[in-house]
Amino acid sequence: MTKDELFMLEAIEEAKKAFEKGEIPVGCVIVKDGEIIAQSHNLKESTQNVLHHAEIIAINLACQNLNSWRLDDCDIYVTLEPCLMCIGAIASARFKRLIYGPRDKKYESLDSILKEYLKNFNHQVEVVSGVLEKESDELLKSFFKNLRQKDKI
Repeated sequence: MTKDELFMLEAIEEAKKAFEKGEIPVGCVIVKDGEIIAQSHNLKESTQNVLHHAEIIAINLACQNLNSWRLDDCDIYVTLEPCLMCIGAIASARFKRLIYGPRDKKYESLDSILKEYLKNFNHQVEVVSGVLEKESDELLKSFFKNLRQKDKI
């Protein structure tokens, strides 16, 4: 198992916590020097706060832990392709690498944002996609299947 897969497994564990809370199962871990320095999962429904995506919460924790907004020596692992808000935060925090599982078929915005809109940023984020894609995708599909079944009752 690769280093990226090991850290993605930790992000999947965070996604499972979100699943158990009735949140869309997205998890995130932030790694610096081979150590997890922050981790979180979606809490948007629980807190009724649109900003409480897994990535934003984890970025906030990492900034607090490092006492810096610059996370340029860090990698961020997310179980689903980040949304527009989270991509903005990831680029602004100057992450070294973004590693994620499946594409978000609803938005599929990452490539166009990073390659077109953020191409002139003074910092570029290396992107690795598809890490443990199947495992993350199965969790998401299971969540939405359960949600649809609840709606039928």
